[in-house]
Amino acid sequence: MKDRIIVNKYPDQQYSTLFNQMSGMFLRIEDDGIPEPFWCSYGPELMDISITNWCDLGCDFCYKMSNNSGTHMSIENYEMLLEQAGEMKVSQIALGGGNPNQHPDFCEILRLTREKYNIVPSYTTNGRGVTNEILKSTKMYCGAVAVSAYEPYEEMIETISTLVKHKIKTNLHFLLTNKSVDVAISWLESLPEFLYFVNAIIFLNYKPAGRLQSEDLLANKHPDIERFFSLVNQQNKLKIGFDSCSISGIARSLDVNPAFVESCEAARFSMYISEDMMMYPCSFAIEKFEGINLLENKIQESWQYGTSFQEIRKKMGQNPCPLCNVKEMCSGGCPIYPEINFCMGLQ
Repeated sequence: MKDRIIVNKYPDQQYSTLFNQMSGMFLRIEDDGIPEPFWCSYGPELMDISITNWCDLGCDFCYKMSNNSGTHMSIENYEMLLEQAGEMKVSQIALGGGNPNQHPDFCEILRLTREKYNIVPSYTTNGRGVTNEILKSTKMYCGAVAVSAYEPYEEMIETISTLVKHKIKTNLHFLLTNKSVDVAISWLESLPEFLYFVNAIIFLNYKPAGRLQSEDLLANKHPDIERFFSLVNQQNKLKIGFDSCSISGIARSLDVNPAFVESCEAARFSMYISEDMMMYPCSFAIEKFEGINLLENKIQESWQYGTSFQEIRKKMGQNPCPLCNVKEMCSGGCPIYPEINFCMGLQ
């Protein structure tokens, strides 16, 4: 492996980043007296790349509507993305799908990312198709693996056990919906044994995209949502994280240091590329924006001047909640799906 501590400097914006490839610690460090940058004008720090839309589960919560007819990104196209990512000083790539580890060239994708371009890959899996070869490559090249939580949970628990036995840093991704929040509450009230073995449980706020419908929306409509956040505050035996889509709930309801919280980073520090080489501000923007074809356009130029990227930055910069007492932390919540915000009816 190459350097473990990666420092990138952005003199035009007067800040630097520090990334520990072993621990996953990532910091933005502003020059003295300079505020935190609103976005990285040079390019994304993190790229979210769907390398396949193939999956044989057909989960009702899949925002990509993946199935066993899904297509794979070619390894040639993936390496083209890696070349541009390296030029832009990208630190991390999150591989998604579909079920990414069932891409036919998955081990080579991991190797190229880390060994040739010195970018740390991670991925989310449903647990199917995790072979011994994939486990070996994962341990050698990846920062972490996230296992998706889905009923009836036995397959999920088996996957967690396998990864942990191979000493692979393992997180659990739990999608919060109107139907699943009761399960989350029950787990927080009495931790199941398998949660003691994961690095952290990451709660993901539902977005009305793909197979899920608007009636599955959690936000502030569920009678027990405040109970959920209260239990998160009380929990001291389990590492808990959230996606940035939950920022309004975090800002309103959790006892956290704002220095460790980030509002939506779409089009500011992160972006998404689909398996068909289309670029978006985030993976949930597919139904809202026209993608940018990366077979015809460069990533950096699209990042800087793409219409959808400029539109997201404009929305984030205008903060629609000027009277809110947590507006500095929340920045208005999700700029794409405002209906997912946990505002509790307060302004």
